[in-house]
Amino acid sequence: MQMHRRGSVSRAVGAGAAIGPGAAERRSLPGLAVCVAAAAAAAFLTAGPAAAQHATAFDVEDGARAYESSCANCHGPDGNLIAGIDFGRGVFRRPLTDEQIAGIIMRGIPNTPMPPTPNMSEEQALRIVAYLRSMAAEGSGVAARGDAVRGRALFEGKGECLDCHRVGGQGSRVGPNLSAIGLVRRAAELERSLLEPDAEVQPEHRFYSVTPQGEAPVTGRLLNHDTFTVQLLDTDERLRSFSKAELLEHGFTESPMPSYRGELTAQEIADVVSYLASLRGEGGSAAPAAQLPGGSPAERGGVTFERILNAEREPHNWLSYSGTLANQRYSRLDQIDTGNAAELELAWVWQARSLEKLEATALAVDGVLYTVQPPNDVVALDAETGRIFWTYHHEPSPDARLCCGRVNRGLAIVDDTLFMGTIDAHLLAIDAKSGELIWDTTVADASQMYSITMSPTVIRDKVMIGTAGGDMGIRGHISAFDVATGREVWRFYTIPAPGEPGNDTWSGDSWKTGGAAVWNAAAYDPETNLAFWGTGNPAPDWDGRGRLGDNLYSNSVVALDADTGELAWYYQFTPHDELDYDSTQVPLLADIEWRGEPRRVMLWANRNGVMYVLDRDTGEFLLGKAYVENNWLAGFDADGRPQRVPGMDVTPEPKLFRPHVHGAINWAPPSFSPRTGLFYVSHWENSGIVGIQGQFPQPVGVNRRQTAMGQTNLEPFFNNDDEAYGVIRAYDPATLEPAWEHRMTNITWAGVLSTAGDVLFGGGREGYFLALDAESGDLLWKASVGGQINSAPMTYAVGGRQYVTIAAGNALFAFALPAED
Repeated sequence: MQMHRRGSVSRAVGAGAAIGPGAAERRSLPGLAVCVAAAAAAAFLTAGPAAAQHATAFDVEDGARAYESSCANCHGPDGNLIAGIDFGRGVFRRPLTDEQIAGIIMRGIPNTPMPPTPNMSEEQALRIVAYLRSMAAEGSGVAARGDAVRGRALFEGKGECLDCHRVGGQGSRVGPNLSAIGLVRRAAELERSLLEPDAEVQPEHRFYSVTPQGEAPVTGRLLNHDTFTVQLLDTDERLRSFSKAELLEHGFTESPMPSYRGELTAQEIADVVSYLASLRGEGGSAAPAAQLPGGSPAERGGVTFERILNAEREPHNWLSYSGTLANQRYSRLDQIDTGNAAELELAWVWQARSLEKLEATALAVDGVLYTVQPPNDVVALDAETGRIFWTYHHEPSPDARLCCGRVNRGLAIVDDTLFMGTIDAHLLAIDAKSGELIWDTTVADASQMYSITMSPTVIRDKVMIGTAGGDMGIRGHISAFDVATGREVWRFYTIPAPGEPGNDTWSGDSWKTGGAAVWNAAAYDPETNLAFWGTGNPAPDWDGRGRLGDNLYSNSVVALDADTGELAWYYQFTPHDELDYDSTQVPLLADIEWRGEPRRVMLWANRNGVMYVLDRDTGEFLLGKAYVENNWLAGFDADGRPQRVPGMDVTPEPKLFRPHVHGAINWAPPSFSPRTGLFYVSHWENSGIVGIQGQFPQPVGVNRRQTAMGQTNLEPFFNNDDEAYGVIRAYDPATLEPAWEHRMTNITWAGVLSTAGDVLFGGGREGYFLALDAESGDLLWKASVGGQINSAPMTYAVGGRQYVTIAAGNALFAFALPAED
């Protein structure tokens, strides 16, 4: 029964010193007497977490028997045979609540030696937990002698503990977070740490000092170091990375944790221990709430929403999925330009510990990159070297089910908090400095086929996310959550319920499981306070006979009031879709000249093979045109509703449809350059599918894997010139006519990036990262990255040097011009 962390950074307790296991006496399991169990239960009632506070002597005794039969074989009678776990001393792999431990006992941990326990009830599992807690209950007398309310006052006041430690989101990140210390440390161990802080210093809490040339010494908690570099969280709570060759001095230093022997009385020590023992994370503290010092993250200079809203003013950073909330994927950086792009060289590479494809775009925040190691690990990297600061791990539920890979497309940030959606439909808030979990909100039930693969969007005090799973019969929705608490503020269902406008476009009860998932990034317009999302296909995908009607709001763009979630307008790209033409592409907002007048528009290259220009204030259809080989679109009516070529609907008889079911484009984000005025799209050309009502569409040609979903490794490609291929094209947004194209032999799942240096970056399944002239499309440079590119490029600058990154295969690559000597 090996316990693993689910969502934690490996951190012990104590500023540089672990409030860790002492020389506790352990008893053997056989012959455990009822009287001993009763005594242990009594202690357990004092020190255990909330869910165990109703444990009886019978619970502990019965749990002991169950432990012996189900767990002791691996963990040993004293619970200490697995590295990093010692039940007899209260040491778990992470602070776990009783319910979480019970869940691990029953369900196991996938891909680890920890198996499930068949036919075990939750009640029985919780009795084992009661026994585990009782094993570590000795030595709680010091806590019993103290007063938690007085202890909290001492902790925050006289003890000055918040100068190093963090509790409930307040205090310093430099020392360990103590918010759940009562779950994993006994009172005797807490007391020892207060009196002898240097007795047990855990490696992850060692302190390190560096002296850069011409600067004052910098001290902080050591996060990582190697032969050439060192990474710290300094005492000002900044993630810092240094080259050892450029330091005058560097080395380990003493822990700043003082001994309180002689500083606090025995009673005061007992009071502080009582308070610490009451800290149990989600269970809260036994002490009443108090106003804690420290101020909000925004007050401490974090990434405010104002910065995100005006991200173009700081092009050295990349503060949201597409750089700005308009999703233009355009950077004002111009150090790399058409004249020197051919000189680009590899600056660093970071290898992910994952075999899943990488689709995330990293965030760049003041010299730190934040990205996702699929499926749901968040990694903080030094933007100059690619060295790791910290990794946060989320273990998804075994219930998670996805149609198209265990992927994630990126993060959002505001203040000092990162946000990530997970494949088991959770939304997580993670501390950007320490990598610790702040809150975890369940957005939807993974067992009902909901998941999340998109990047969240932050708008003021709300973080917004949509749910994937449209192919599996969910009812899609978009929800907004309070950034501080994770509390849901509003929810918009992409399929209207009975009595709501649009429900009559779903026959019968088909609206209940009609799909219309949301799984790609949103855009936001501050002038109208509207946020925009694309929605996916209706379900079932290939047979619309049970869902007659247009099936609103599937295959649409919806414009929602960011404060209330109310629908302002929508446009449906493909009514009553039976070919899985999801409209979940990334909305791009631009200001262009339209018929001689300035116009605020939305540009959209759709999966159905049609490109659109819409008025982003009203949703008015302005222009639509097929931009790839397309055999189903006849034109549009006066309201912009697409008209099919007669006979080109899905029927029981097989028909060839163009484009492919994976689309002319799928999820890959486009770009718009205000300098060139061109709209750049990386997509497929000449693709097709054979559609048959009620059946999975059949690929055309003999090479059926040639249009397979993006993977990591390179594969041989055999298409001829008449079959599908990839292309990067530039379009005039006022006419939707192509200006130039760069053709690739293989297809592409990669996005594009344009810059003020008039360079356009892109790539594809062939494994080449490309730099093109944004005006002409001429190839300026290429690099073979050894794996398929299923992500989009981004760019940032540190120390006056511009970098451009791309995730390919299982790695993140950063390129730059040669460094000046």
